[in-house]
Amino acid sequence: MVGCMSSWVAFRGFSTTFEQRLKWRAYHITLPLLSCTMAEYLASIYGTEKDKVNCSFYFKIGACRHGERCSRKHVKPTFSQTILIANMYKNPAHEQLYTIPPDQLQQDFDLFYEDVFMELAKFGEVEEMIVCDNIGDHLVGNVYCQYRYEEAAGNAVDSLNDRFYAGRPLYAELSPVTDFREACCRQHEIAECNRGGFCNFMHLRHPSRALKRDLQDAQRLSIREKERESRQKRREEEDDRHSSRHDSDHRRYKYDDDR
Repeated sequence: MVGCMSSWVAFRGFSTTFEQRLKWRAYHITLPLLSCTMAEYLASIYGTEKDKVNCSFYFKIGACRHGERCSRKHVKPTFSQTILIANMYKNPAHEQLYTIPPDQLQQDFDLFYEDVFMELAKFGEVEEMIVCDNIGDHLVGNVYCQYRYEEAAGNAVDSLNDRFYAGRPLYAELSPVTDFREACCRQHEIAECNRGGFCNFMHLRHPSRALKRDLQDAQRLSIREKERESRQKRREEEDDRHSSRHDSDHRRYKYDDDR
């Protein structure tokens, strides 16, 4: 009987230890899975309205009406294809006490758009440039430019922050915006936004179609010309290297003959 009890106690002890091992293994196997799942979940909601840490408006639009007072984080990118030049465009319609004819407004805006596009294109290939027509402080006159390469965007920001336009200093920064479709007000595009110029989504002011087409064509021609010049320069450098090696070999052979 004692032997049976001893065996039972020993078996209970073994059973408890075995259960602990199972729990330990289950915990250490499940924890990474939970961590992975949580990381995937956090990544999936990053920058959305479900994200309670990061500001969805800043992530989508690159600007937030609360500014530095926002209760959520504004994560400024260190690398981006998109730049923001804050409050650059001054819409005369927002400042004049008299009515300006629509044709004159469009003509003035086209001149502004062409001037800015041509300057920004000096830093690299521009994929898209948009101008906000909102009147809220955080969006009024904002110019966004999306480059093909991040390096071009970085160079543009570095240069523009030392520049003035129309007598006012420029304030440029890298923007987290990657998709302008998500940043634009869909209701405004169909003339149904009831928030007007104070809407927190972008209300765009569009250049004339002819101007936009001409600018894109001019950029393509400029890119092709630069590529042609680059190829020509590489060929010339390669020819110079071949010529230099030929001259070196010729001098060496001549020295050998003299010897």
